[in-house]
Amino acid sequence: MTEDVASHSYTYPAVGLLIDGEWIYDREPCHQVKNPADDRILGPVPGATSEDYDRALAAAAKGFEIWRKVPPQDRAALLKRVAVLMRERAAEIAPAITLEHGKPLADAEAEVVRSSSFLEWDAEQLLRDYGRIVPTPHPNYQFVVREPIGPVAAFTPWNVPVSAAGRKLAGSLAAGCSVIIKPASQTPASTCLLAQCFIDAGLPEGVLQVIHGKSSEVSERLILSSVIRMVTLTGSVEVGKQLTRLAAEGVKPVLMELGGHAPVLIGPDVNPATVADLATFGKFRMAGQLCVSPSRFLIHESVYSDFVSEFAARAQALKVGGGFEEGAEVGPLVNSRRIDTMERLVADATARGAKVLSGGARVGNSGCFFAPTVLGDVPLDAAVLHEEPFGPLAPCLPVSDMDEALKIANDIEVGLAGYVFTNDMVLADRLTNALECGSVALNQFTSPGADAPFGGHKESGIGVEGGAESLHSYTVSKTISERRVRV
Repeated sequence: MTEDVASHSYTYPAVGLLIDGEWIYDREPCHQVKNPADDRILGPVPGATSEDYDRALAAAAKGFEIWRKVPPQDRAALLKRVAVLMRERAAEIAPAITLEHGKPLADAEAEVVRSSSFLEWDAEQLLRDYGRIVPTPHPNYQFVVREPIGPVAAFTPWNVPVSAAGRKLAGSLAAGCSVIIKPASQTPASTCLLAQCFIDAGLPEGVLQVIHGKSSEVSERLILSSVIRMVTLTGSVEVGKQLTRLAAEGVKPVLMELGGHAPVLIGPDVNPATVADLATFGKFRMAGQLCVSPSRFLIHESVYSDFVSEFAARAQALKVGGGFEEGAEVGPLVNSRRIDTMERLVADATARGAKVLSGGARVGNSGCFFAPTVLGDVPLDAAVLHEEPFGPLAPCLPVSDMDEALKIANDIEVGLAGYVFTNDMVLADRLTNALECGSVALNQFTSPGADAPFGGHKESGIGVEGGAESLHSYTVSKTISERRVRV
């Protein structure tokens, strides 16, 4: 790994509060953003004052009354303009993501494009958010209509700062809601650049606000306000539970996409080298810092040795480096606390008998780099099999049959994504249907795009984003009964 000198050629964008159409930069910093590749301080983040919260909430209330009355065709046209601007500005937005997150620039560019697809999908979906007529005895009529729920408080994560924000803004704004969004403290600039695309596309003032501050303060000020009608988060299970409790005080619905611990079930009939190729990309993309990242490899004992040997060799060959570094395949973790977590999980697993087949340690003395790590013969009581690593750590264990793999896979309290590899379609059908998770990929590592619902089972979340359901969480049903007689 060499110093990521290319990152010095990019200027980190100014981070501001967006309130009622105005960017505000002159507040006391609530924290500083650090580049995880080289530990450089990138810039300050202004923290909202009490008056800023009041203004943002008042603006969201005003913006909702304006935006809800905009015809669906006009809302759709604006979202499509935003999607075009995002793609045109990918060369500006992607470097900001890489500076504050560390992911390879190509991954950041792909994230911008993926995010624009959410805008395009929901721009079309809002035109299909039909009501219905319920047959009743004449002369009565019943109409069911879908209406925007109201101002939304949205909280987004650091690992996909534009993709997650784009998905929430697409659904809520398509439905006719106003939004106050709180980006993750580690990655605020890329969300600000996204917000600017909405402003430049013509979004009315007050419909979108961007707020920064101490997470607990922001969540309480927004969620407990009578202005906010709905809460959405992409984040950890722990934070999801905290925000759901706050929302419950006001009986406010929530949309929660929370943590996972994705199992990979590998059958006895696969080519170990082929699956190892796929697993290397699936596991170590974005340094394993994805909610759908495969994180428990349950391999049939007949192919176990060959698979882990091939997998470890490929992991060992990956180039670790900063996101702007030529040929870098695995970037840094987002902060030093993630390094501590990796070291703790590796130490716990090896103390219980697991073997380090590749990696297993920090890389370099600066930045937050951890070597792509494959652990073999991981026992069931190892912490890494029960705690999502959210990093470049792949625990592997052999199973005697696929029923055992299925039992292990389902024996935790989260269920976001799962993966199955087999050429036996009868087995594939049984496993994909029996896995307790929101999405399952067969013989590939992928996750739902804009056109399919994405969400978790059990503690991995409430509700879904995307697909035909994309606007459901941001709307409410109203039944209108009419009696067509003179009174």
